[in-house]
Amino acid sequence: MKAKYVNPFTDFGFKKLFGEDASKLMLIDFLNSLLPDCKIKDLSFKDKEKLGLTDEDRRAVYDIYCENDKGEKIIVELQKSKQKYFKDRTIFYSSFPIQEQAQTGKWNYELKSVYCIGILDFNFEEDVNEKEVLHTVQLKNQNNQIFFDKLKYVYLEMPNFIKKEHELISRLDKWLYFIKHLEDFKSIPEIFTDNIFIEAFAKAEIAKYNEEELYEYQKSLKIFRDNKAVVDTAFEEGELIGELNRNSQIAKLMLENNEPIEKIIKYTGLSNEEIEKLI
Repeated sequence: MKAKYVNPFTDFGFKKLFGEDASKLMLIDFLNSLLPDCKIKDLSFKDKEKLGLTDEDRRAVYDIYCENDKGEKIIVELQKSKQKYFKDRTIFYSSFPIQEQAQTGKWNYELKSVYCIGILDFNFEEDVNEKEVLHTVQLKNQNNQIFFDKLKYVYLEMPNFIKKEHELISRLDKWLYFIKHLEDFKSIPEIFTDNIFIEAFAKAEIAKYNEEELYEYQKSLKIFRDNKAVVDTAFEEGELIGELNRNSQIAKLMLENNEPIEKIIKYTGLSNEEIEKLI
């Protein structure tokens, strides 16, 4: 039976639900449930591609990059498979919204807060025996006290979210349940009664998409499934393929689907030169 609702772990599905102007209220509601101290009233989407200081510098391509009504910067990344240097990448990505706050002339170096959020469809290797869903990371000193409170990393390990519908308590619980099970829903569960979620389900309903949207979704869904198949097959067969080999296979699949080089670099960690060798 065909799914009624979009898969939110696809690029298309994630953007449809949270990355468009028409989805802004849903993104605000989700972010407020995840970052209650922010108390976001409004936000604006910013350019998702950031360049280094020189042509030789590496660029950053975000899934979602926005700024709230207080000028604070928020990056949201959906990561579908393990990447060797994923944490390094999130640190690197967070450096761009910090650097872009630099002002010409006299400046006292006061910064607005930067939040880097990762929604992970996998577990961190060091947390394989843990069941934590939410990881909040900040800079601390040797006494475990916050050294700098304007830089925060938030990671959601979605495989660890196992709550059933009757166990949902917080607003964040509802959003995580929505994200994890959306593609499997045949109708709207009773727990989702307010307008924000009703609107989210309407945005996710595949039957409402036009021909171009359907094409883009099917292309995005194919990449997601092929990507997952590469990882699952290697795991099931017990093959010890290296990280580079696995990412090369994923890159080949993305090239076959005419994905841009910048996006392939982001999802595989391969260099532009390494990807060009696969063409």
